[in-house]
Amino acid sequence: MPTTDPRIDQHIANAGEFARPILERFRALVHREVPDCVEAIKWGMPHFTLGGKNLAGMAAFKAHVSIFFHNDEQSGGTGPFRKIASPDDFPEETVVVERLTSAVARLAAPKPKVPRAAIKPVPELPEAFSVALTGAGHAERFAAMPPGQRREYIEWIVEAKTDPTRDKRIAQAVEWIGEGKSRNWKYQNC
Repeated sequence: MPTTDPRIDQHIANAGEFARPILERFRALVHREVPDCVEAIKWGMPHFTLGGKNLAGMAAFKAHVSIFFHNDEQSGGTGPFRKIASPDDFPEETVVVERLTSAVARLAAPKPKVPRAAIKPVPELPEAFSVALTGAGHAERFAAMPPGQRREYIEWIVEAKTDPTRDKRIAQAVEWIGEGKSRNWKYQNC
């Protein structure tokens, strides 16, 4: 038995007279071809999900109905189903079934693994920064920080355009490192 949502019944009832038979036909077709699908309202429109993932949807407008399939590379979602103005404009059932079948296959297919980006190496520690850390007794604390945090401090110091700015940043960095803070500690959720 299909899993229906009474809000979709209401959506269809509120649609224009021309749209009702189109919406009902598509709904019945989806439930016939994908009996395990579940109805839901998403983004204010009727949708059909499978395993918690979006499969297809439909929307009634003033002068037409749109039917769409999620993650459909063929048509970017709607294609020939974008503007169905009357029941006579409903696409051939075999075409709709083909799109549903391929949408189900896409949902079942495993997602390709995206290779992780190479870890950015930590830049060489500037001499003046190293001396300041050692002098303040924070060299070990800095060395114990994760590579990303060390890189943020070093890049911040190296990017200084003038020596006074660099010296000011080194002093600030040494203070923050002594307090156990990362470079962007102000912006982290505590």
